[in-house]
Amino acid sequence: MKRRNGFLTAGLVLTGLLAALILLGFFWTPYDPNAMAVGPKFDGPSLAHWMGTDSFGRDIFSRVLKGAGATVSIALATLAIGAVCGSLVGALTGYFGGPADELLMRLNDALTAFPSILLALVVISVLEPGKKINVILALGLVFIPSFARVTRTAFASLRDVNYIKSARLMGAGSGRILAVHMLPNTLPVLLPALTIGFNNAVLAEASMSFLGVGVRPPDASLGYMLSEAQGMLFAAPWYAAGTGLMIVLLVFSVGLVGEGLRRQEKGVL
Repeated sequence: MKRRNGFLTAGLVLTGLLAALILLGFFWTPYDPNAMAVGPKFDGPSLAHWMGTDSFGRDIFSRVLKGAGATVSIALATLAIGAVCGSLVGALTGYFGGPADELLMRLNDALTAFPSILLALVVISVLEPGKKINVILALGLVFIPSFARVTRTAFASLRDVNYIKSARLMGAGSGRILAVHMLPNTLPVLLPALTIGFNNAVLAEASMSFLGVGVRPPDASLGYMLSEAQGMLFAAPWYAAGTGLMIVLLVFSVGLVGEGLRRQEKGVL
């Protein structure tokens, strides 16, 4: 009897619940997230305000829902840019090799040597800080090297296996070999990398908003809300607790999915 993958099951359930909650926030929140004085200032958690209120009397739970939606949206868009562009570069260099591979990988090494947040800050300083599209572009560009390295290693390991050589002898083109014969066999490596990339994107967006160069008021963002909450740790500790809990749950749930995928690939459940 095949054993159940507990990590993957728990991760998918928790991720699904959080996804449903965040999707709900796009269409409904108990209060307008930006409406002030919907409750007393620094009011603690209650039936009316599940996570309490902040210094403007805004409902923290409503703001956490909206902020999580903004953070996840930016993380997914960032992941799409980094994964698609990085995987394309990695697949081509890993399959064809040669001087282009050496040049791109040395450039990749140089970019990887810089802390991702620092590199993103440099990119966004050239663009206009505070706009979501610029945050997405800055973080997306920063994530390209990590995906390029993972994908390049996976495709290079398959380049000389027998079934790839057979496909070449049968006249299959490079595009077909990459998409049909190699890509499906690299998914066990790429899928866990996507979960790590998503978590890194969530933390990177939260960090940039915390520093004031990401999403700015009046839009809600988990990072900026934590920045606000640091000055209220004694007056309203529930503000930091509710916002921080959402970030922790997001990263933890997707991390469980990634760990489950890795254990499934290794046959360790």
